Amino acid sequence: MEPDDTWASLRTQCEDLEPGAELTTPVSERPFEVVRTDDDRIVVRFGDSGETRPLWREQFVVFLEELDDGAVSIEQLQPGVEPYASVVTLADEYTADERTVTYDTGAAGGESPFLVPAADARNPPERVHDDALLLAALLEGLDADDPAALDTDALTDLYVLASDVQHGADRVRRSAREPLLERLGPEQQLHGRYGTVRRTTRERRQPKDVETIFTALDDRGIPREWVTGVDRDKLDVVLAVTDLEEDEVYDVDEDVYVQKTGVDEDEKYSRLQGIADRIEELEGAEGEELRDELDAIEDRLEEALSAG
Repeated sequence: MEPDDTWASLRTQCEDLEPGAELTTPVSERPFEVVRTDDDRIVVRFGDSGETRPLWREQFVVFLEELDDGAVSIEQLQPGVEPYASVVTLADEYTADERTVTYDTGAAGGESPFLVPAADARNPPERVHDDALLLAALLEGLDADDPAALDTDALTDLYVLASDVQHGADRVRRSAREPLLERLGPEQQLHGRYGTVRRTTRERRQPKDVETIFTALDDRGIPREWVTGVDRDKLDVVLAVTDLEEDEVYDVDEDVYVQKTGVDEDEKYSRLQGIADRIEELEGAEGEELRDELDAIEDRLEEALSAG
């Protein structure tokens, strides 16, 4: 393929990437997104540093000439060349496997192994934000005060989304814990817009090794039998290798619960895009009315927090 044709193809592939999609560099696995394309460059932004960098057309030509001479080893790519290799694999006639980037007339454009779809490129805070938005949209159309009255599909979606939000929010909460501890002194409280936190200390006890415990007991004349008992792990081994029945040594209580066994992330992301499109379509009086309503809610919250 002629350089001009390849360059035009690369620009088209980059411009056609779905919003939020990312590419990763082949060796260092740095994520980056395409910001824009110009006549002489493709501008990308690296997700790990925020660095914006131009990928020049002339450098693409040099890399493509190398590919015309044969496959290029991924392992030997220099850091500065890596993003060029990733972008090249978006073009119709270039492909890559774990070891090489190759000129291949049978390759299908857009099937780059370095392309990460927008749904998969989201970071944990973005995922919990999106799940919370989906849950809010679902709750808006349901009478969640009476779950038993919901149809099965709606009830299932409510459970799955609530579970996703809970687990995602808990991961975000844990990620904020250490930075908060670094800013909290003893007996100190920190006040945010929505609440207050303080440093709390609790002890978790873990028994020392058996010999240390027995020595301490012997030194004080305490019978070892007072602290020895059935080892559950050893009991399970005995159950597994003998004809001893479980109900002879265990009281078994059955706990029935609902287990989330799958999540359709594609459907969630499709629904999310639909919500985003509707929000974007809110213009004129309707959009202004919504913004006024949100501002009023925010004002009432601030008044309530101030009064508290």
